[in-house]
Amino acid sequence: MTGAATNQTFRTAIVPAAGLGTRFLPTTKAVPKELLPVVDTPGIEIVATEAAQAGAERLVIVTSPEKKSVVDYFSASPDLEATLERKGKTELLDKVRRAPALLDVEVAIQSEALGLGHAVAQAEPNLTDADEAVAVLLPDDLVLPAGVLERMSAVRAERGGSVLCAFDIPKQQISPYGVFDVTETGDPDVKQVHGMVEKPAPEDAPSTYAAAGRYLLDRAIFDALRRITPGSGGELQLTDAVALLIKEGHPVHIVVHRGGRHDLGNPGGFLRAAVDFALEHPDYGPSLREWLTERIEKTD
Repeated sequence: MTGAATNQTFRTAIVPAAGLGTRFLPTTKAVPKELLPVVDTPGIEIVATEAAQAGAERLVIVTSPEKKSVVDYFSASPDLEATLERKGKTELLDKVRRAPALLDVEVAIQSEALGLGHAVAQAEPNLTDADEAVAVLLPDDLVLPAGVLERMSAVRAERGGSVLCAFDIPKQQISPYGVFDVTETGDPDVKQVHGMVEKPAPEDAPSTYAAAGRYLLDRAIFDALRRITPGSGGELQLTDAVALLIKEGHPVHIVVHRGGRHDLGNPGGFLRAAVDFALEHPDYGPSLREWLTERIEKTD
């Protein structure tokens, strides 16, 4: 695979972060879910780092008026930095400076939670004429290892249109997902999309390829979002807009990601991510592994 610079097809990434975080209440009364730390790094920074590594220069965080701290997290903290520098705490200083240095961060406000499509649409005024495509990263989804966006960008450079990330899920586990109807392209990890079925029974699933939280969308998606009909609860679904583009002949492909993922949207998934990241951490991994082994033996 060639590098991101060769196949760069987007400069702006959109992160929808306006949700209430109800599954993490009461904590999320005061702390946005996106700022909860996976070991020592908030999920929103992990996702922003992924976008920056794929070539994004700008991040548009779509959030609610009450969650301004999500955007503030990417601002410099001169007083804190000066204190850490004065005390010689260089490692902590580097951590504090890391997020603000990643990319330029802007905010778009979603006043009502009216679906993922509606959230993405709120970012359109932030775009420029140079934004022929945008990346959308769902902060609840950690796709591991990072790098799928670069692959998706390379596919768009070659084939045009929009490119989505997918996982190959065992058929008996497919029901909770949106599942793609696809045909082969000659590349085992790239499929052309002809449609999508939400949460099918295993016997009705058109494939075993399920949608993940990474999208590289042609600018035409915003026109499609204006033309789709809201579903239940008045929500605009991003998949409905993608389906409209497919119907009108717009090329859509998936990149099948062969790595892993974590769902930060619920406490159980968040804990798994924290343990996974902690086990790889040089400071915490060895002792955590030892403790987990002892703890599991006691449970058994």
